[in-house]
Formats: sequence, C-alpha cells, structure tokens
Amino acid sequence: MIERVTYLKQLEIALGRSPITALLGPRQCGKTTLARQLAATREATIFDLDSAPDVRRLANPELVLGDLDGLVVLDEIQHLPQLFSALRVLVDRPDRQARFLILGSASPELVRGVSESLAGRVEFVELTGFDLGETGPETRRRLWLRGGLPRSYLAASDDDSMAWRDGFVRTFLERDVPQLGIRIPAPAMRRFWTMLAHWHGQTWNASELGRALGVSDKTVRGYLDLLTGTYMVRQLQPWFENVAKRQVKAPKVYLRDTGLLHALLGIPDAMALLGHPRVGASWEGFAIEQILRALRCRDAWFWGAHGGGELDLMVVERGRRIGFEVKFNEAPRVTKAMRTAMETLALDHLFIVCPTREASRIDHGITMLPDTDVVDLRARIAAL
Repeated sequence: MIERVTYLKQLEIALGRSPITALLGPRQCGKTTLARQLAATREATIFDLDSAPDVRRLANPELVLGDLDGLVVLDEIQHLPQLFSALRVLVDRPDRQARFLILGSASPELVRGVSESLAGRVEFVELTGFDLGETGPETRRRLWLRGGLPRSYLAASDDDSMAWRDGFVRTFLERDVPQLGIRIPAPAMRRFWTMLAHWHGQTWNASELGRALGVSDKTVRGYLDLLTGTYMVRQLQPWFENVAKRQVKAPKVYLRDTGLLHALLGIPDAMALLGHPRVGASWEGFAIEQILRALRCRDAWFWGAHGGGELDLMVVERGRRIGFEVKFNEAPRVTKAMRTAMETLALDHLFIVCPTREASRIDHGITMLPDTDVVDLRARIAAL
C-alpha cells in the first residue's frame, strides 16, 4: 500500500474552503480508495453510482442528500449528470450542513453540467497514477514500464501487469466510453488509440490520421478530445513568440500513462522496451509527466520552429521561464537547437533531463539533471 499523503492534504484543504470538491482522474487511479481513506476519518456517507441500489436511493436527490450531515461522497458522478443541478440547490441553502466530494473519471469539459451548474461552488483536485515522488526514484524503470495505475504498478509480475492493462483498455472502450453517452464503435476507437500510441510524442496531424482510419479530420479530432477528456491523452500545446520564425502551431500528443502506451504497442517487459523503436518517445513522455507532476503545473507548452529550434517542454515557475529537453542518453550534448530555443524564448534556465547519475551544470544557464531528481525540481528551481 502506497500512502498518498499529498493528495489527502489537498482534499482536506479543498473541503475546508469549498462546499463541493471534485476529485477527478483516469479510471482505476485510486480515487475511490483515497475518498474512503478520507471518509474513515469523519462522519461520512458514500454513494457508488456504479451500484444499482445506490442509484435507486438517489431517485429523489434533493430529499435524500438534503438530510445528510458531514461528508457526502458521490463516486463516478459522470453516470448521473442530473445530480449537478440538485447539488447546486443544496449548497446554496443557508442552513446546509454537508460537504460534498464528487468523484469522476472524465474532465469537466466532457461531463456536461459540472462547470455550468456548479460554477463558483466547486474546487477541482486532479488525481493521477503513482509518480516517482510516491514510489521512490529507485523504482523508475518499473514505473516507466508498467505505468502508474495502482493495480498495474503493484501487480505480482510483468505478465500480470500486462494482463491487467489489456483488460483495462477493453473495459474502457466497451463500457466507460458508452456510459459517457458517446456512441463510437469500440473497434474504431481501439484502432485510433493504437495508432496514437505509435504517434506518441509527435505533432498532431488530423489529416494523416484521418486518411489512415478512413474517417474525416473532424472525426479523429473528436476521438482525440474524448481520450484527452478521460485523462488518457495529454495534448501539449505549442508556445508562440513574436519571432521571425515560422512556428509549429499544432499540439504534441502523448499517452499520459506509459503502461497503457506499452500495452497498446505490445511491449511486455523491460528488454522488449529497450529494443523497441519507440523507446525514446516513451521515455520522453514518461519524463514530461514526472516533471509536470513534480511542479504541479497546470500550464505547460512545447516550442518548435520550422527549419530549426525546438524545446520539449516549457513552464513558467515563479515568473521565470524554465525549459526542459528530455534525452534518453546518459551523456547528451548541448545542441544548436537547444541554444536557439534558449535565445529565442529568453529562458531563465534549461534542464536536460536524462538517465544520468548526478546533476551537473554543463554551461551557463544549462543543467544536466538525472530523471530521478525531478521529484525535487521545485526546490531546485527555487534555488537557481
């Protein structure tokens, strides 16, 4: 059992200042476990909306929920979006006693009613799978191969982990997508998701993917937005500067969990991963996710210019522009493209994240950083 102390503290703070807290994240990332741990510390009532009896109990939600005190947990609320309007009425009552924790496996943009009905009343906390800060830097190869979804990461063997991830993909396509009210044939979405795994780390090209699938650009864009809204895919948006260069304007796409990426690519173990042609792209996506989780940033970008100059990741931390280049190489060199990015974007510092052993300052404003050290990235940036 891996304790998720940071997230528990986030939930405590959010519940203290907002009448409704929404704990969002991908399926099977530990939302229910975390909510039950929190509920065990106080008076609480839990409704699981995957359970038919609990759904029947909420046939008259204002009457049932209005009589409750303490913490009320509504798990998998995306199955009953009509609850959002009832929650708005309840939290606006001057005599309300309860605090609501709602759990969901889809973003507010995908579940109609969250942002509209609960605007100004809800605080969002996003839960992910395990990261290096929780599992420990020494586990990075296992975390990279299996991904951070708890049952995959904690499986007894790589074979068991792979079997669980294969089942996850099938269940997601055959059950979860239809439950969101989206009518996309499971085989079509499976083909798209697999193609996206091969596209991992590349700039989005709707026309090329649409031609390969035999559907329109608009259709593949809808597929991409669905996977993004269910926390399966990250769209890393491009950064624009007023510079004399023709810049890349399409997002880069990454599968957020490398375990699912490897399942879709048919990579069963570490040896197969290291020999796979997409190993560098897989490593890049893994490192970017770990960086963003360590910094807890909402906004991040990449930058690219046609004809020269690129940057894997840029964030603004404490008013400073920090760039990251990810290299699956123990001793990468500073390249002309890196220097171009530093100069064009006026970066305050550039980190080259790679599987090296020790951090070292290799040039003015450039640090080579071991991937295991990203867990302390906020402190490192603060000390610059």
